[in-house]
Amino acid sequence: MHPKLIESSQINVIGLSTRIKLHEQHKIVALWKQFMPRKQELDNCVSEKLIAMQVFSLDKNGDPKQDFDIWACAEVDDFNSIPQNLKKFTIPSGKYAVFLHKGTDARLTYENIMSKWLENSGYAIDDRPHFQVMGEKYKNGSHDSEEDFYIPIKSIKS
Repeated sequence: MHPKLIESSQINVIGLSTRIKLHEQHKIVALWKQFMPRKQELDNCVSEKLIAMQVFSLDKNGDPKQDFDIWACAEVDDFNSIPQNLKKFTIPSGKYAVFLHKGTDARLTYENIMSKWLENSGYAIDDRPHFQVMGEKYKNGSHDSEEDFYIPIKSIKS
């Protein structure tokens, strides 16, 4: 696993969110089914890319400490026009490790990042949202699908 390390400026997103427990994957599918027809209402999207975001704190094993918020959203230029019943969120700026994920087993990729890459990286997880960017190579449910995992990191102080 060899991520790109980047400094990201803040990212404005508009979308839908819901609170879930770790094993409530069915709610993720339902959220995207609600958001996708609404995406066309966003008139200031930066691109056609979609963003799946998780807002939670992690324990030492890399698992969410409690219920957490998930988002189905898209990046926008500003918050001047927010369609009714959609929400806004600003992903804070900071350092991210960006991993290319291929295939359908996102959970395995995430577990490998947390259990293998992180412990030898010189970084710790920062308390900012984790998110995935799904661009033109993303094919929902396909083994040749590609997306980027953005993991918020900070240097470990010696």
